[in-house]
Amino acid sequence: MRMTRNVKNILDNYESDNPGVKANLSRILMSGRLGGTGKLIILPVDQGFEHGPARSFAKNEIAYDPHYHFKLAIDAGLSAFAAPLGMLEAGADTFAGQIPLIMKMNSSNSLSREKNAPSQAITGSVREAIRLGCSAVGFTIYPGSDDALNMISEIQEIAVEAKESGLAVVVWSYPRGGDISKDGETAIDIVSYAAHMAALVGAHIIKVKPPTSHIELDEAKKVYEAQNIPIGKLSERIRHVVQSCFQGRRLVVFSGGTSKDEESLLNEIKELYLGGASGSIIGRNSFQRKYDDALSLLNKITNIYKGK
Repeated sequence: MRMTRNVKNILDNYESDNPGVKANLSRILMSGRLGGTGKLIILPVDQGFEHGPARSFAKNEIAYDPHYHFKLAIDAGLSAFAAPLGMLEAGADTFAGQIPLIMKMNSSNSLSREKNAPSQAITGSVREAIRLGCSAVGFTIYPGSDDALNMISEIQEIAVEAKESGLAVVVWSYPRGGDISKDGETAIDIVSYAAHMAALVGAHIIKVKPPTSHIELDEAKKVYEAQNIPIGKLSERIRHVVQSCFQGRRLVVFSGGTSKDEESLLNEIKELYLGGASGSIIGRNSFQRKYDDALSLLNKITNIYKGK
């Protein structure tokens, strides 16, 4: 497998990792139309666990079929496809070796009554990820949740096993629960803090939501104002989140969030690119569109990350 200078420079930031981990990171970074650029676009399809099948797939009925998502990620030239155990099993043989896979190893569901202490059940394992030929495992933590400390302990244990087995680690870090307000879930101080936590527990790739200019914590607000940290533009906030992940020494990708119109999404992606994001992880905004429309959208997003 060839390797570009961009990818070599990124891998150099992961100073403690073994050749297996670096090979799998390289596999993700060198795959698809953004291969070699240092940028990533990942298709995540774990929304069925969180929101249920109808809310996730009824807008585009063919999306009930796991093969649809494999094919979309491959045809769009994406960097990787992330999904829970069962969905990966449903296409593992047909699409073996055609795109790097990330096994999402824990999941929540909207039927749960947990509010102050949201958490996720472990639904996969490193052993199963290896069996299915995955390049990485993914895990969600909820900083702010009353159960956050347990989740952080779980990912640390899983990360050790994954790295020993040569797999990369992707952490979804979504603040919620506890005393965090709804606005606080995407506040710039909270998102940056959550991203930093993911870096500290050993994530190779960190996934967070694009932050707003809201500042949730009074003590943080004093610092942002005293140090004149620029957060007015989305690109400035993205730059601050990336800075919070070891001054850009970790890959940081941003979620696409709920379905939005194409113009709004592309404008957001442009700001992510200008802010130095490593890329995007786009789920519902792609697979809830008809196939050709999804390919067209992902092509436009890819071109933005290529600097076009």
